[in-house]
Amino acid sequence: MAFVLAFSGKGGTGKTTLAGLTIRYIIEKKKLPVLAVDADSNNCLNEVLGVDVHATVGKLREESLQVIRSGAERPGGMSMEQIFDYQVQQSLIESKGFDLMVMGRPEGPGCYCAANNIIRKYTDQLSETYPYVVIDNEAGMEHLSRRTTHKVNILLIISDPTVRGIRTAKRIDGLVDELHLEIDRRVVIINRAADNDSLGLKRRAEEEGLPIAGIIPHDPVIAYFDLQGKPVFQMSHDSEAIQALFSILDSLHIP
Repeated sequence: MAFVLAFSGKGGTGKTTLAGLTIRYIIEKKKLPVLAVDADSNNCLNEVLGVDVHATVGKLREESLQVIRSGAERPGGMSMEQIFDYQVQQSLIESKGFDLMVMGRPEGPGCYCAANNIIRKYTDQLSETYPYVVIDNEAGMEHLSRRTTHKVNILLIISDPTVRGIRTAKRIDGLVDELHLEIDRRVVIINRAADNDSLGLKRRAEEEGLPIAGIIPHDPVIAYFDLQGKPVFQMSHDSEAIQALFSILDSLHIP
C-alpha cells in the first residue's frame, strides 16, 4: 500500500508548488515512482510538473453520461463502469518518475460530488500499485467535507505568513477531528515567510495548538518560476525554498 501525502490550505499559499516539489523530493530521494493526483477542479499541478493534460476525470465523466443518455452501443458489450475504468486508466499522464491523474472541472451542470467520489475511488485503487501518492487538494476545506482526502499518512496544511492563514490552518485541523478522517499525522508548514515574520508566526501557530513542521522563506526564484509557468524540476537546489522544504520532508521521516 502506498504512503500518501496530501496538501491542504487556503488559496494563494503556494501549496501546489510545494506539492510539485514534494513529488520531486520523492523521485530524487527515494528513487521510486509517484502517483500525483490533482484533486483541484481548477487544475494546475500539471503546469508545476511540466506536463500537458490530455484528459481529466471530470471530462471523462461527462462524456460517459452523454453516451448513457444517447443510448449509443457500447463497445464489446462492456458495461459503462468497465468503459469508464478503462478510460481513467488511459487518462493517466505518464512522465519520468511519476504518473498524474487530474480531476478537472466537470463540463456539465451539477456539483463536484461525483467527480470527487471518482477521484477517491481511483486514488484508492491505484495506490495499491504505487509506493507513494501525493494529492494536491483544492483550496479551502471542501475537500475534507466531501471526504476526497482520506486514508492519508501525512496531511500537510500550508499557511501563508498571515494570521488569517494560521486561523484557516486551525479550522482545517479541527475539521479533520470533527469528520473522523483517516489521517495518521497532520502538520502545518508556513510558506513564503520573511525573516522578521517567522518567530511571531510560529509562536502564534503553537498557541493555536498547531504542529509546525517548519517555515519556508520567501524565495524570488519560486516567484519567478510561478510567474513564468516553469516546472519545479528546473529549479536549482540552491533555492532557499527548496532547501527548506526538503529539510522539512527529511524531518517527517517519510519511509
